[in-house]
Amino acid sequence: MAAEDLLHILVIDDDARLRSLLQRFLRENGFLVSVAKDAEDARSLLNEYRFDLLITDIMMPNETGLQFLERLRQTSRVPVILLTAMGETADRIAGLELGADDYLPKPFEPKELVLRIKNILKREPKIKVVETVQFDFGNCLYDTEKKELTDKQGKLIHITPVEQSLLQILSNKSGQIFSREELAEILGAGQSPRSIDVQITRLRKKIEPDSKNPRYLRTVRGKGYLILGAHQI
Repeated sequence: MAAEDLLHILVIDDDARLRSLLQRFLRENGFLVSVAKDAEDARSLLNEYRFDLLITDIMMPNETGLQFLERLRQTSRVPVILLTAMGETADRIAGLELGADDYLPKPFEPKELVLRIKNILKREPKIKVVETVQFDFGNCLYDTEKKELTDKQGKLIHITPVEQSLLQILSNKSGQIFSREELAEILGAGQSPRSIDVQITRLRKKIEPDSKNPRYLRTVRGKGYLILGAHQI
């Protein structure tokens, strides 16, 4: 599966060790994974990125998982799995009443969590309404549905097929780091890590207000490239 097609999961838990373990395990099982330490952190990520499923602990400081879920359901139907303390039946019932899709008592087997995730995602409608998603790069816009780059007046900005593919991959998974090798493998057609560097440099000249000091198409030293900070509209 191409990286841009991977499902994106958000794990919300104040336990740093558990966050790290779940992130690693879910990635090994083919998911893109982001993590948040609390409800406030989670809302910040939800404002920036699109997720296919959330996993949230109930017992968190400041704002519980149930309080977070109640606020979330006012604006979103994204699937949610609650992590609950063993024996806390009242919390599980309250979570389901608030719109949780499933719950899992701690401690649990990570493999069981993966099965529950897959079962929930199977229930999601196979045909979804296509939403137009645009990314604002300050002086230009990229439309992920039309796969077009335009200036603020709507005039098309020419991009090559490789540049368009790079924008599509990085924009669809905004915030996700892709190594040069991963991008070369996804694009194929004789691409190499070195050619990816060249394409990124050319693309920056078209989308960045200052290509020598990129604001949106970032380099993460020793890791790769990502789109970050572009306003989604």
